[in-house]
Amino acid sequence: MNGYLIPAGQHRTEILVVNSRFYTSIGYAPSVDAAKAFISSIRAEMPDANHHVYAFRVGYGNSIIEGVSDDGEPTGTSGPPVLAVLRGRDIGDTVVVVTRFFGGTKLGTGGLVRAYTDAAQEGFSSLAVIRKIERTLLGLELPYPVFEQVKRLIAQHEGEVEEESFAEAVTILAKFPSDQTKPFSYAVSELTSGRVVPIDFGSI
Repeated sequence: MNGYLIPAGQHRTEILVVNSRFYTSIGYAPSVDAAKAFISSIRAEMPDANHHVYAFRVGYGNSIIEGVSDDGEPTGTSGPPVLAVLRGRDIGDTVVVVTRFFGGTKLGTGGLVRAYTDAAQEGFSSLAVIRKIERTLLGLELPYPVFEQVKRLIAQHEGEVEEESFAEAVTILAKFPSDQTKPFSYAVSELTSGRVVPIDFGSI
């Protein structure tokens, strides 16, 4: 299926581990800047917390940018476990911040790894997701007699008309799920005996 899963919106869960409170905040991050902005917003929302450990993965599949931070916890005990949980999920464009309010009892290295892993897993266990569809913009110039038929083909291939203009010919800009561009282009070519060839303006 075209596209990949992303968070449907901002999500938060909470767990208590030996008097330390862990808040897991998960958000949508289509860019590194968006991930950093989300992390900054959590820091601003909970300024009294001891640590804001984070991990993010921007992109999906073979095109991914990752970021991770222990934010003052012993090296490798918090950020990498959160990233490991994130990597284990079939999801993209996601940022996770696990915020810790220290409860007075040190957890030790192993305890920290378990606590941050559990906090991240708790967050993802109830996270609502939606599918992000890659879309491509196509342009067409066509004669009036085939206008209505082409509009039907656009709908049949899950396209959405962005712009229409009417002069000597009809000009249409429409966006499609990227896996529908070739089938649509073939159908238009068949309909017009090759006279109308959509122009591919690339992903949007």
